[in-house]
Amino acid sequence: MFTADWFNGLDTRIREMGMDSDAQSFDEIKQNLSARHVCTPDEFATACAYVILAGGFSQKTAKKIHAKIMDCVYAHGADFDELIALFNNKNKINAICKIWANRADLCRAYYELADTDARVEYLSKLPHIGKITANHLARNLGEDVVKYDIWIQRLGVCFADDDALRDKIDNGKLDAAVKRACDDMFATLRDATGLPRGYIDVVLWKACQIGLIKV
Repeated sequence: MFTADWFNGLDTRIREMGMDSDAQSFDEIKQNLSARHVCTPDEFATACAYVILAGGFSQKTAKKIHAKIMDCVYAHGADFDELIALFNNKNKINAICKIWANRADLCRAYYELADTDARVEYLSKLPHIGKITANHLARNLGEDVVKYDIWIQRLGVCFADDDALRDKIDNGKLDAAVKRACDDMFATLRDATGLPRGYIDVVLWKACQIGLIKV
């Protein structure tokens, strides 16, 4: 594991299965990480809505819900009553409505920040977007960052080959030692493959999600 051949094999198998997508396709993600697309306010709010809705759902389900919600938003605006009838989660719908209503200011403030860390921190303060989800959103916006979710943490601990770290895996609060293990894993694969960390992240996450990697 954790070699270029291993990683490229996962990438190939995922593509052959037709599972090579997150909010965008693998190729779109790779391209955006290499040459970041600057979003319009509408695109920014749409990306925010996706990660808000994705939590707790399979990617396939999240994409269907997101498409339904955004079709309604683009047609009629972010009307709470209409959206709650489509998806009955008050917290998530409230967050989407707030971000849509303020999308121009939120988008402008995001792009005014000078560095990646500041932009990720900014995203983490948006409605219903915490620190781990902020990394997912940032990557979808073209930042070369990773989402330290439960699967990535397990892979990082596996890479570190340190059983003492297993009890520190926590999807709610990222342990510093587990984060270092994940970062070492990404650095090793980045050096081996020449690919952005954010792209490596999405491939590993998908491989775990569809069962190509068991952790």
